[in-house]
Amino acid sequence: MNVKSELLSLAEPEYQKFSASLLPGVDNILGVRIPKLRVIAKRIAKENWKEFLDDAKDDSFEEILLQGLVIGYAKANPTEIITALDAFIPKINNWSVCDSTAMTLKAAKNHPAYFGYADACLAEGTEFSVRFGIVLLMSHFVSDEYIDSVLEKIGAAELPGYYAKMAAAWAVSVCYVKYPEKTEDWLKESNLDDWTFNKSIQKIKESLRVSDAEKKRLEGMKRKAD
Repeated sequence: MNVKSELLSLAEPEYQKFSASLLPGVDNILGVRIPKLRVIAKRIAKENWKEFLDDAKDDSFEEILLQGLVIGYAKANPTEIITALDAFIPKINNWSVCDSTAMTLKAAKNHPAYFGYADACLAEGTEFSVRFGIVLLMSHFVSDEYIDSVLEKIGAAELPGYYAKMAAAWAVSVCYVKYPEKTEDWLKESNLDDWTFNKSIQKIKESLRVSDAEKKRLEGMKRKAD
């Protein structure tokens, strides 16, 4: 059975409707659950991942997401993975493919090559290249070694579009949960635009790991709209 046939056999009409409601504007959703896609991706990553990517079709949301997951699971040196990502990232047109791919790249954890790649994604300057770079930083570099650099990169990034801004706010909230004092001090001096700044505060306040006293103090830091 080829990959397309396998995906079609796993598609669920009700799940297709649910996915479509979360991904407005994304066409050709088959309706395959992500855990099932991960099973297929892990198998391909062990077998012939480069050949798969060379022949892969972009005919459906799932076929594109499967490519990202395969790259994430592939066992290879950073140069090979980054080369594959360079070809893949221009295909990203939604948050789900973006985030699932970036978060699956477990080999990126505190690895300087992938930190540099995140920076290159930010510099690329498109909505989803920036989101990919931020989610990569958020998922794999919120650590003692990198936290200062992560906050610096977020603060300096151009944020073209809603999904880039939302990623920045999400990342700031993750940084805050792990490094609250450092992140709050950074927020006070940050150059984030007002919308992203206030959304960052909102995302932090949504965390169950942030105290009521902290939430009240952070609410007082929100910028007033013009």
